[in-house]
Amino acid sequence: MDKLKLSLLAAGLFAGAAQATIVEVQTTQGNFQINLFDETTPKTVENFLKYVNDERYNEVVFHRLITDFVLQGGGYTYESSKFIPIDTYGTVVNEPVYSNVRGTIAMAKIEKNTNSATSQWFINLKDNSGDLDLQNGGFTVFGQVIGEGMDLIDQLSNFECNTVPLINTTNDECTDLKNGNASLGAERLITIENVTIIDSNSDTASDLTPKENTLIKEPPKPPVTSDDSGGSFGALLGLMASALIWRRKRKPMLAR
Repeated sequence: MDKLKLSLLAAGLFAGAAQATIVEVQTTQGNFQINLFDETTPKTVENFLKYVNDERYNEVVFHRLITDFVLQGGGYTYESSKFIPIDTYGTVVNEPVYSNVRGTIAMAKIEKNTNSATSQWFINLKDNSGDLDLQNGGFTVFGQVIGEGMDLIDQLSNFECNTVPLINTTNDECTDLKNGNASLGAERLITIENVTIIDSNSDTASDLTPKENTLIKEPPKPPVTSDDSGGSFGALLGLMASALIWRRKRKPMLAR
């Protein structure tokens, strides 16, 4: 086979990987599938698939859970009783096309920095459009959990312990972890074992009807004051930080 044919074959294989739109997230508690919106949020999907193809999400844990709000992962492994940030690539441009409704997956980013997303993402546990579609330039929704996937996500959301999802952990044990009176074993964390591409067709989202983000097109509203309860979401998702890590000194967990 001549060099030209080899080059064309390689290009075709690469294009197939880049166009993949359905991935399966395999976790220690079960698997779920995500249909990616590669046609309408191409930069974000390309960024996500780069982490997938390079196996950067393997052994990453879900490090943040806010009940009735979001479940977040994509940023840390857990080794030797420490949360270790994964190596990240550059930031990706914001693409706030769709609304942060229940079952969607969106990129986390730094507060007051619209184009700061890297590896971390979150799944909306409820309709968060009123809080997240306009805030910080809008949080980019780039896919949707499909099939019975949200049944598993809902199960995982029941394991909240000091803003981290932990299994087989009692309320008393949560208190001990919070106060530094116990150490966190890796077996309690929900780990992503692998993320695999299961459908590389670029039109798999054709049957879905994701809700468009219409708020981002409206005139900006006055900033929320600190007395407004809605402002709490800025602290939760602007930086997606400050998840409690149970050691004798609490340290904020930087997340993007």
